[in-house]
Amino acid sequence: MDLVASLPAFVAAVVLISASPGPAMALILRRAALRGFSGAVPTVLGLEAGLYLWALCAAAGLAALVAASEVAFLVLRVVGAGFLLYLGVRMWRSAWRSRRAGVAAEPEEPPGTVSRRGWAKAFGEGAVVMLANLKAAAFMVAFYPQFVPADRPLFATTAVLALLQVGIEIAVYLTLAAVVGRAGAWFRRPAIRRRLDAISGTVLVALGIRMATDAR
Repeated sequence: MDLVASLPAFVAAVVLISASPGPAMALILRRAALRGFSGAVPTVLGLEAGLYLWALCAAAGLAALVAASEVAFLVLRVVGAGFLLYLGVRMWRSAWRSRRAGVAAEPEEPPGTVSRRGWAKAFGEGAVVMLANLKAAAFMVAFYPQFVPADRPLFATTAVLALLQVGIEIAVYLTLAAVVGRAGAWFRRPAIRRRLDAISGTVLVALGIRMATDAR
């Protein structure tokens, strides 16, 4: 298999994967809706940093060890499910508080501005969500070897392919964030924000429960 010849299939697969619904998409959509494009950037970068680390772990064989280890698998599953549940419940609480107050809770920062603390928090949330996602570990182990020729070094080739994937996903997610961010004023209306928080919280709680109860 020639690496260059397989790139179109790799790119197509990555685009389809990045467009699939999941915790990453839920985080990005909510962040872009409430904080605008610039507010979504650290979330996207955090998610992609976590993805790239999983890719390197897969190339080094560590992801396969995690998937095979009962203890590591259980710990990551509990951490990942717990963090998704935490984020989901936090969004539910925000929706409930704003409903009782009659207005949407004020955002931590004005739309379009991101403080250093806010940037680090959003980046960290994205990274933790991706690193605690066992599906990502299993995916990396199965996905990348299909595109690495037998005569190529596994680790170096995987690292390059992962950079390409990260670049594609950043472009896709930031484009989506820019589109959603343009409608930010509508999303930030009290009634719409309450619904957005409620829906986003429900999605993340459902994904957390699924992660906690999913068999291998």
